Amino acid sequence: MPITSPNNDTLKEVRKLAGRRWRDKTRTFVAEGEDLVRAAGAAGWRPEALLSEAGSGLGGEEVAAHLLKDVSQLGSGTRVLGIYPQRWAPAPAGPVCVALWGVNDPGNVGTVLRAALAFGAGSVALGPGTADPYGPKAVRASMGAIFAMPVARVERADELPGRRIALAARAGTPLQGPLDEPVTILVGAERAGLPADVVAACDTAAHIPIATESLNAAMAATVALYEATRGRVADRAPSARRPRTASPASAGPAASADPAATAAPAAAPPAAAPEPPAILSTPATAAPPAPGLPTVRVPPA
Repeated sequence: MPITSPNNDTLKEVRKLAGRRWRDKTRTFVAEGEDLVRAAGAAGWRPEALLSEAGSGLGGEEVAAHLLKDVSQLGSGTRVLGIYPQRWAPAPAGPVCVALWGVNDPGNVGTVLRAALAFGAGSVALGPGTADPYGPKAVRASMGAIFAMPVARVERADELPGRRIALAARAGTPLQGPLDEPVTILVGAERAGLPADVVAACDTAAHIPIATESLNAAMAATVALYEATRGRVADRAPSARRPRTASPASAGPAASADPAATAAPAAAPPAAAPEPPAILSTPATAAPPAPGLPTVRVPPA
């Protein structure tokens, strides 16, 4: 029997998870749409609850179509959604890591996750002031990468692995790859760029040569990841796509005992690996490097 009441407890939970405060409290989030639910299943993530439109055959607990549309964060509604536990890596990892600082646009955060997965990065680190990667817009923009790319929180640049490269407009020398050593590429907010103290804490500064004023954070990170891993993506990609596992401290609440709510849709076909990121739009200025900060000097390939 489909859910027909808007007062259903699971529907109430989905509504509350649209807000960050409740996501932070419960350490859960919602993924909407068949592609994201399939990506979660392919990466080994089990939903705590799975809701699908009545008659869709997508598994889980069926819901009247108008009620599912009412709780959806998509303008066109959705046919299926799942509630999943958040997973946070205990620390960022390389050999290539991208760190976001003050990037408060969730679409940019999700796009960087997608690019990091496509270019075989080891993790994405989120510094202070960065948008929630488990928010609805970030999850959608990641195109399923949120289920495969390790994500860690950091407070200081010295928590980042490898050589730290501050990506700053017109600072240092042009970023030139492929990079032969473990690195973290730091990217700041679109308007403010990286804070001066963060740039000063890095080992070096670099910029992306462009003809216009700036690139947005997601585009800058994508180009930097391409350059850093140029010609070597095939070697790193398989390890980057291993299913993520959660440490006991990062796991969300226990999964529901209802088999229909804890299994990925039975009728769903196998998921394909996430497609490469599209090249998106542009603009990010950054603070100049601190005096005496060395610049990137990587010999041509």
